[in-house]
Amino acid sequence: MIHRTAVTWQAPRWQTELADIIRSPEELFALLELDKGLLPAALAASDDFSLRVPRAYASRIRKGDPDDPLLRQVLPIGDELQAVPGYSHDPLGEAEANPHPGLVHKYHGRVLLIVSGGCAINCRYCFRRHFPYGENNPGRARWQTALDYIAADDSITEVIYSGGDPLNAPDRQLHWLTERVAAIPHIRRLRIHTRLPVVLPNRIDTDCLRWLCDHRLQTSLVIHSNHAQELDYTVGEALARLRNAGITLLNQAVLLRGVNDSQQALTALSERLFELGALPYYLHLLDPVTGAHHFNVPEQEAVLLHQKLRETLPGYLVPKLVREIAGEPSKTPVS
Repeated sequence: MIHRTAVTWQAPRWQTELADIIRSPEELFALLELDKGLLPAALAASDDFSLRVPRAYASRIRKGDPDDPLLRQVLPIGDELQAVPGYSHDPLGEAEANPHPGLVHKYHGRVLLIVSGGCAINCRYCFRRHFPYGENNPGRARWQTALDYIAADDSITEVIYSGGDPLNAPDRQLHWLTERVAAIPHIRRLRIHTRLPVVLPNRIDTDCLRWLCDHRLQTSLVIHSNHAQELDYTVGEALARLRNAGITLLNQAVLLRGVNDSQQALTALSERLFELGALPYYLHLLDPVTGAHHFNVPEQEAVLLHQKLRETLPGYLVPKLVREIAGEPSKTPVS
């Protein structure tokens, strides 16, 4: 007699870690030994925009230091609740460039697909913290409308997966979507904008690499890191897996008050990125989204910082300093 044993399905490691992220300010304060006097403001701000921090990311934050550059990116504070002129819920005018659910078409030659409304981490400066993800969450049947839109416009040569974070989506969904994008003859390139390799490095596993490579499109992956302290050895291993699979790696950062607004911090970030095989791509001025004004670095200060980088780093390590202006046909260089 043959005895059959039951096989218990196990979720990929990254999904297990995603299910166990830190969601409450109380837990974050206890874990990082933060001053409880800051907790009431954190609770109030997290009611407006929830707290989400992966434990892998929290492990890189210095305990007891409210000025830690990683903590500042994720800790809700009372300043977020202040109304400030010039800051809005849709700073980039994306509502006007959202012709179909899940699709944003702002620039000639490329479109964004909002693959997932979820993120592993809620960055407090996120320009899409108020984005209507509920209205941009098409199932497979409704994705066809966006795919038909792309197929009907042969000026579109690049599709960009965005979100939320596109790698928050399951691999089977990403594989299905990528197959259909690659079947459109005039699409040449696939770009993925994601923070998961930085905040949840185990996301870059065999299943992820399979769909990333199993198509004809030239593929680049743009990570989002703002500080060298984020880029520990686990991130290095994830980026090595991507690089060894032939994926082009770039980084975009946001210039943030109290996080990376110094020559030392920006230099260390560029040097560490290159060490891990990713080229500095963009350094964005803050998008004026409601709740993030306290991160703003004035343009003139940003220009001076960027000039110092140009004077001290080789050109390939200097990211382009840009801002995004609603309605403009491309990102606007700042100089």
